[in-house]
Amino acid sequence: MNTTAAPILYESKASPNARRVRIFLAEKDLKIPTLAVDLGAKEQFSEAYSAINPRKQVPTLVLANGASIGEVTAIWRYLEDAYPDAVPLLGTTPETKALVTMWERRAELDGFAPVMEGVRNTVEGLKGRALSGPHAYEQIPEIAERSKLRISNFFADFELRLRVVPFVAGDEFSVADITTLVTIDFASGGMGVTIPEECTALKAWYSKVSSRPASKA
Repeated sequence: MNTTAAPILYESKASPNARRVRIFLAEKDLKIPTLAVDLGAKEQFSEAYSAINPRKQVPTLVLANGASIGEVTAIWRYLEDAYPDAVPLLGTTPETKALVTMWERRAELDGFAPVMEGVRNTVEGLKGRALSGPHAYEQIPEIAERSKLRISNFFADFELRLRVVPFVAGDEFSVADITTLVTIDFASGGMGVTIPEECTALKAWYSKVSSRPASKA
């Protein structure tokens, strides 16, 4: 149990989901103690970590009272509400909160999830672990081919969006930009798929957002 005043973030540098939380923290300038989970050594399946997060995933935020929060969007929500003086990243009005939620959801479903599917269904070291979580599933290589099409469509759709707004959810940087940035880097590093040259607005947005100091988190 975490008995310190601050929460503890269990995370891994190898996890794109954990990176979404690290960027969020860096943008807010929040210093949260972290503990590394070695995914290569399958530490997420250990008895000790399973007691913290039965889904055997990272990241997990453990509060001082021992409560565990184990989904990226839930961790974001806790941190947004627990540290109200930090820069808001989930919107500030009913409209902007809804738009941020909508566009972050689209980035995750249409971009991040297809990349994750493509990687987990092809990487040799993930055989038998095609889906993250407590259950074992065999890889289906054909899914990776569909993932490439979905990622291509994601790039095209977000190109159209970023032709009319400076940031994914509108006028302000938000978690929608975080998920989109991590998705693009994950697609490049995990599948070798990069932003097409014709997506000039998306490329300009990427250059702007990836140059923010927090993006290196």
